[in-house]
Amino acid sequence: MLTALILICSVTVTHDLQDCTRTNARVVMSVPTETANPVTCFMHAQAYLAETSLGQDLGTDQVKIVCVRSATVVAAP
Repeated sequence: MLTALILICSVTVTHDLQDCTRTNARVVMSVPTETANPVTCFMHAQAYLAETSLGQDLGTDQVKIVCVRSATVVAAP
C-alpha cells in the first residue's frame, strides 16, 4: 500500500523542486488514506491539500507530492 507525503518547500531554500525533501521541507503532511495505485495516491494528496487552509494559501511555496510504501512512513512523535 502507498501513503502520500505532501512536502511544502520554500522557494528561498529549494530553488529546484527536485531538491525538496522531507528534511528541508517547511511542512511535511502525511495523507491519512492508503492506496494501492500511484495515480490514486497523487489524486488523494492533491484533494487533501486543497481542503486545508494551508493548501489554499501557499503563496510562493512549492508543493511536492511523494507516494511511498506505507511501511516506510514514520509518524512524528
